[in-house]
Amino acid sequence: MIKGRAKKDRRTKNLIGRLMPGDIAVIYHQDLDEVAALHLVEKRVKAVINGALSISGRYPNQGPKILSEAGIPIIDNIGQEAFDHIQDEDYLEIDEKGLWVNHRYLCDVKFLDKDEVEKKMKEASENIWRVLREFIDNTLDYAEKEKEMVIGPVKVPPIKTRMEKRHVLIVARGRNYIEDLKAIRSYIDEVRPVMIGVDGGGDALLEFGYKPDIIIGDMDSVSDRCLKSCGEIVVHAYPDGRCPGMERIRALGLEAVAFPFPGTSEDVAMILAYENKAELIVMVGSHNSMIDFLEKGRKGMASTLLVRMKVGYKVVDAKGVSELYKNRIQPGYIAAIFAAAMFPILLIARMSPQIQDLYQLIALRIKLLLGL
Repeated sequence: MIKGRAKKDRRTKNLIGRLMPGDIAVIYHQDLDEVAALHLVEKRVKAVINGALSISGRYPNQGPKILSEAGIPIIDNIGQEAFDHIQDEDYLEIDEKGLWVNHRYLCDVKFLDKDEVEKKMKEASENIWRVLREFIDNTLDYAEKEKEMVIGPVKVPPIKTRMEKRHVLIVARGRNYIEDLKAIRSYIDEVRPVMIGVDGGGDALLEFGYKPDIIIGDMDSVSDRCLKSCGEIVVHAYPDGRCPGMERIRALGLEAVAFPFPGTSEDVAMILAYENKAELIVMVGSHNSMIDFLEKGRKGMASTLLVRMKVGYKVVDAKGVSELYKNRIQPGYIAAIFAAAMFPILLIARMSPQIQDLYQLIALRIKLLLGL
């Protein structure tokens, strides 16, 4: 039986900051995405209860697989009514027979185990071509509408941070962002690039001991601590000028500039660096595949495609850098290093009369012991 206290939020990314190890996360997240699952694993939750389908079958979302591989049970699709009934800090008990809330039976449950996840992922993979066609059509349709806004001269807001002829590091909380930041740490310490956190990417930089120069985003997944400690803030606004994220900045008594632009906050960060004449743009944790965009609820990637076309020659994507260094040390390498280290020692020993005498003495002892 699984027992623990509930922590609940309809938006998973809003819940992450409140979770403690051993909590049971209660979410309403259809097609649980990769990044949300990685955060749930980091928080070491005891189980995840989802009011919606964790895999709807529309496309092969990675979240359930990540939780399953981490050994975190998924109680799937309990429904709207049961989800609404559970409140923060309720005491939950879960077994094969059902879900109890504060010692009262609430509903039957269905565990999404590893075999079921693999089955549903396989079924979802068979739908990928239909989804891909829709995705490409939407991308091309929006690219036609947005091309002048992106490819032409972009009016960027004035900022204090100087980027001209400097490297710019842009960090988002995507897959492998922790491992990739570790892998390029020596680069950061040596080059000292301008550091931009895309929403929660700012907190990632803080966790590594770096102070973000700029935070860019819609301000829905970055901590107050990060906003108060960074150099300056750029709020991503809609192309029509609406800027909901600015309300939070004002409530904190901070200053920020708005940047109206289509697409994602990562696109905004790249354009800001490019238009400010950055020499090189290094991306960590970026979202740039079809699955990434589907998991973010987007039907296309027009602006990102156009932005990449515009700034592409300056962009280095560090996504997956850590994978290049995994499992690279083989036993043969260790033996070779040992042999290389022993070679000069043996060479010196060969040239030393005293050590040669010692070798002869040891050889004589061995012969006497063996009766030779």
